[in-house]
Amino acid sequence: MPVRFVLDCDTGSDDAIAIFAATAHPDLELVAVTTVNGNVALEHVTDNTLRVLDHVGASVPVHAGAARPFMRPDFPVPRAVLNGDSDFQKDSLDFPAAVSAAETQSAVSFLIEAYMDEAFADVTLVATGPLTNIALALATEPRLAARIPRLVVMGGAHANGNVTAAAEFNFWVDPEAAEAVLGAGLREVVIVPLDATHSAPLTAADCDEYEKIGTPAAQGAAKLIRHRLAHDQAASGQAAVSTPVHDPMCVAYLARPDLFTEAVEAFVSVETTGSRTLGELLVDTRPWCPQPPNAAVALRASGEVYREFLRTAFLAGQR
Repeated sequence: MPVRFVLDCDTGSDDAIAIFAATAHPDLELVAVTTVNGNVALEHVTDNTLRVLDHVGASVPVHAGAARPFMRPDFPVPRAVLNGDSDFQKDSLDFPAAVSAAETQSAVSFLIEAYMDEAFADVTLVATGPLTNIALALATEPRLAARIPRLVVMGGAHANGNVTAAAEFNFWVDPEAAEAVLGAGLREVVIVPLDATHSAPLTAADCDEYEKIGTPAAQGAAKLIRHRLAHDQAASGQAAVSTPVHDPMCVAYLARPDLFTEAVEAFVSVETTGSRTLGELLVDTRPWCPQPPNAAVALRASGEVYREFLRTAFLAGQR
């Protein structure tokens, strides 16, 4: 039976690739998508999500969610200031305008209603953006913590961050939401931080392969990965050999539990007040840690397994 899941995302480029893979892979069933303010503003996230689904002809309900962080009025540094002149995450992805529309029910209302229903007892929740929607849902209906069977999160960094030296973007954008969700007592939490995603980057050769496959999902993914490679090259001033593509790794893990080659069970939390460490993921691996583990944290991934997952997904569209 395919693994059923809900994707909570902030669709820029790597979320889009996750959606392409999720809608095509034979071992996965994307039940719904909920959108959240993150890579771009909520209206653009929702529009991009619809564009991506329409591009591959996938009929999946989309519910728009939070337009601002859980407690803060804005990012710690507003998006316009943070991004400056960068076009790394464009407001609108380069796919035709959406013809489908979002549902009228909000993301938070949908998450509560869905997971309080026994029909969702086996449905994993995957979060590849800031955790605002999930924090709001848990705050509104605390019983949800016992109802979500598994949460897989792309966020945090055990080593170096990407927005700051300490913090990865998703947790930095809304640290209070991340701390609330990770401290809510969910039954199973798997965190996919930058450590894992950077250990299995994709290359221009992968893009060549996807373009030869020729399905809409494969071609769309190749276009987006090439954009990331070009950005990395411009940022470093050197030819980019490879680039991490973060969010699809959470989706890949659902179909390929053997994806992660190194992981640790630990008590995790997120820094919400530090002037230099805001949004930092703290992974307490001390043998004498007073708190029991509340998450599994992936540290390394198999590039071979990751590529095989994506290849399988993109080839499935030919059938």
